[in-house]
Amino acid sequence: MSWAAEEFREIDLGDRRLNRRAVLLAERLAAKPEASLPGACGGWAETMAAYRFFQQEKLDWRDLMAPHWRCAEARMRPCPVVLCLADTTELDFNGQAMAGLGPLSYEAQRGMYLHATYAVTPDREPLGVLDAWMWAREPKDAKTGIRPGVKESVRWIEGYERIAELAAEVPQTRLVFVADRESDILALMQRAQALSHPADWLVRAQHNRALPGGQKLWAASTAGEPLGGVRFELPARPGQTARIVRQAVWVSTVELPDGGNGRLAVTCVVARELSPPAGVKPVEWRLLTNRTVAGLDAAIELIDWYRARWEIEQFWHVVKNGCRVEALQLGTLERLERALALFLVVAWRIARLMRLSRTDPQLDASLLFERDEWIAAYALNKKKPPAQPPTLNEVVRLIAMCGGFLGRKGDGEPGAKTLWQGLQAVMQFAEGIRFARENHVG
Repeated sequence: MSWAAEEFREIDLGDRRLNRRAVLLAERLAAKPEASLPGACGGWAETMAAYRFFQQEKLDWRDLMAPHWRCAEARMRPCPVVLCLADTTELDFNGQAMAGLGPLSYEAQRGMYLHATYAVTPDREPLGVLDAWMWAREPKDAKTGIRPGVKESVRWIEGYERIAELAAEVPQTRLVFVADRESDILALMQRAQALSHPADWLVRAQHNRALPGGQKLWAASTAGEPLGGVRFELPARPGQTARIVRQAVWVSTVELPDGGNGRLAVTCVVARELSPPAGVKPVEWRLLTNRTVAGLDAAIELIDWYRARWEIEQFWHVVKNGCRVEALQLGTLERLERALALFLVVAWRIARLMRLSRTDPQLDASLLFERDEWIAAYALNKKKPPAQPPTLNEVVRLIAMCGGFLGRKGDGEPGAKTLWQGLQAVMQFAEGIRFARENHVG
């Protein structure tokens, strides 16, 4: 069974033909994530079938994602802790004649916003997309400069509520809602408290709030001696080389005014870099959480959980650059939402392959690839396939080598880009293997 047939095995779109088409589209989009929709689908008839699928007015994008949500929940059940990473990205469709788009960062830009909650383990294994929120902004009123419509900060509160509901379904798993500075909203903390914190939350502080005693949050949270220190490697990113970071760590419990007559008790963890390289901005994080921090080890655990937030940035990288969703031309926002639902699952699949090959390199490749697919990876690298299924790490490296990864001793593990580029060649070759076998060629 293909990965898509397994992931979408419980899909119910009210029509068997639509169910089959959804699985087929997921398979083809995953095989050629960088291709345009016609390029991914192949022939003209299949391309037209894909466009007709996305034009189905009765089809809600949530129904497309529902089976993936259930599979993600099943993957979460054995995990002691799951980090629920929430973030928003903007999709730029400027210049496209697509109905329903709205302004982006600038009023003249046209596009939409996509907010997701992405589940990973503390070891950063991607478990799935748990929630999504898609919308286009309304233009600002010309006279007042006020933008009508639902307040966008609601997405953070609704995102937490979704995780709180999910916590009841996976009672043996601790869920932690993790988000960056945009989520530093008092209403989010109040909502979590009103629900009795069914899921923990960990957000990066943005506001230097005034405390009841007159002090400011930043000064109060680092007033005493640091609790200790933490050391880790900051990975390379665009415009940034990898380097070792050493931080001093402070932990304090503070009370925030709740906007009324009450107070909200939170824990503040501050991690401040010591002696950064010349000309480099120090890495400093101010984190707020509902959790009680008993000591340095507990504080470092929270810092590690926040550092794992980078995984959703990597996920957006795959969505936007690997799947090239901003190149989609589907005519309306509703059709685009249906396509994005499938691409979110495809992007998760690519990110999962990359991460699992690192965290569980000895995993049997047949658990994630069909036999024809891993054989194709060997064939394209002019290597004899083994008689038994190889390890996942070996197959992923071979696939990435088809996408430009050199695989030299000092190159480390392949990244998402070489993986998604290599997948296109490997899946196309695997399709040729299947065709030859089914038609008794050779």
